[in-house]
Amino acid sequence: MARIKGGMNAKKKHNRVLKLAKGYRGARSKQYRIAKQSVMRALASSFAGRKERKRQFRQLWIARINAAARMNGLSYSKMMYGLKLAEVDINRKMLAEMAVNDADGFATLAELAKSKIA
Repeated sequence: MARIKGGMNAKKKHNRVLKLAKGYRGARSKQYRIAKQSVMRALASSFAGRKERKRQFRQLWIARINAAARMNGLSYSKMMYGLKLAEVDINRKMLAEMAVNDADGFATLAELAKSKIA
């Protein structure tokens, strides 16, 4: 049998990597070996970034809740503890949204939390 050369598959593999490296500067977008390293690192960083984003959003929500709670005479931890005692099951994302857009509703929750702590 005749030997099958791998040129087509190698070209396809190279083009796949170079397509992912499109927009990179210099050799990173032109040379396969360097592009492959850059793409591997970029994919690893993007995976880590998706995990990091979740942490950053939770941090943001907590900062917003804390700021609004302090306007109502509570700290973040006391607010959350009071809501837990009051059996109010609302997540931080919604609390932060209320803190920004619905100050009256948030103030009501803050008063409820205060009453349960005291």
